[in-house]
Amino acid sequence: MGAFGRFRHTNIRPAGSDPASALRIWGESADTEAMSSDLSPAHGELLERYDESSVTPLTPRERLVEGFAAAAFLAVAIPMAILIDGGEPFRLGVALALVAAYAAASRVQFAIGFGYTAPTQLIFIPMLFLLPPGVVPLAVVAGITLGNLPDYLSRRTHADHLLLVFVDAWHAIGPALVFAATGAGDAGWGDWDVYAAALGAQFALDGAASTLREWLALGISPRAQPRLLAWVFLVDLMLTPIGLLAAFAAEDAPLSILAVLPLAALMAVFARERQKRISNALELNRAYRGTTLLLGDVLEADDQYTGQHSRSVVSLAVVVADKMGLDDSRRRGVEFGALLHDVGKIAVPSEIINKPGPLTDDEWTVIKAHTIEGQRMLDQVGGVLSDVGRIVRSSHERWDGDGYPDGLRGDEIPLESAIVAAADAFNAMTTDRPYRSARPPEEALAELLTCSATQFHPEVVRVLAKLVEEDLRARGAQAAGAIRPPEASLA
Repeated sequence: MGAFGRFRHTNIRPAGSDPASALRIWGESADTEAMSSDLSPAHGELLERYDESSVTPLTPRERLVEGFAAAAFLAVAIPMAILIDGGEPFRLGVALALVAAYAAASRVQFAIGFGYTAPTQLIFIPMLFLLPPGVVPLAVVAGITLGNLPDYLSRRTHADHLLLVFVDAWHAIGPALVFAATGAGDAGWGDWDVYAAALGAQFALDGAASTLREWLALGISPRAQPRLLAWVFLVDLMLTPIGLLAAFAAEDAPLSILAVLPLAALMAVFARERQKRISNALELNRAYRGTTLLLGDVLEADDQYTGQHSRSVVSLAVVVADKMGLDDSRRRGVEFGALLHDVGKIAVPSEIINKPGPLTDDEWTVIKAHTIEGQRMLDQVGGVLSDVGRIVRSSHERWDGDGYPDGLRGDEIPLESAIVAAADAFNAMTTDRPYRSARPPEEALAELLTCSATQFHPEVVRVLAKLVEEDLRARGAQAAGAIRPPEASLA
């Protein structure tokens, strides 16, 4: 298998200790969206986290699981190397050449889906034909270790991660046993059924070892693993015919297997180009987030209440988005939209924003234009923030169509905008404003329920109300306007 890809993946730890959050991140990052240079937020988060986690030691739980996996692997692989006869005789020169070629192939890190894979299948398959099957698993361990050695010596990877090599080598056990049991060793298409059985054993044992390890060490649900491993298995499947052709050609001239290395080098060129696009996308994602935070700071500097209010709306809106199961990209839209929903008020005179009494019709016209101004500002930034601009523009639309600026109604209103609108209203009602005092959360909740399906999206209100009610029951409605649900502050 392209085991280096899973090695990269298993080094990435979930944020915090919430398995549900980890499952969301891993699952979404395996989507086909992550195959493009326009990274999903979750995929970008995983790639950024890898470099941080690889230089740190394993947690005690990970060290225990990895140590057990290493001991189990050696308990199987060493007896195989000693007891299994048959197949090709052991030739030291051929073995060293194959290990070195495997190490070189493992250095080709091609970004796919949720992590990285490598074209090691090009070398692994010839190993099964050119070495005694019993020693193949240990040869794979040697190849992975040698390939990772520069990272250990330069301290880009912590020495603890040597334990992961053994989990990554479990894929070699199944095919080696199949070759030993069938006596396959003479290269030829006549044994295609044996090759198919060996590939099936490779995927089965590799999937089982990876799934068990990530469940025990990281708490990732076994239900998520087939989706996460699919990309790596697909790459191995596509490289298998080339590996077989290389093995057939090397039967009479073993060192001719090195002829596959130019193909691995070509993949390395593509991998570097792919990595450049990913790096650019990561920089762009950071720029979008930095621009959003900067605009939030500018908004707070212009009007302290509006800035603080926007940050509070973010907390509530993101919790609602999570409860409603929005995917990672839409969740980011809610987060950015909530922070910037009032950014257009920078263009509104402060005497209107802070006016203690009722606004005149002309003043209301100026206020209502702030969503259009906010979209215009974000369109100038472009990219992701252009999408956020559409959320900002619709954040004061009403379910019944009486909102502004476009009079959208019902499902015409983006769900992200509807979430921001409800969170905005609840926070506004439960905090002091220039023209009135804060209302108790019970009253604000009752107002939201009254306006459900007229002003606000009914499903959004239902979810928000459930969050507030759960918190009020848990905390006894302690302080008006300072309610905190389990995940974040509601006010």
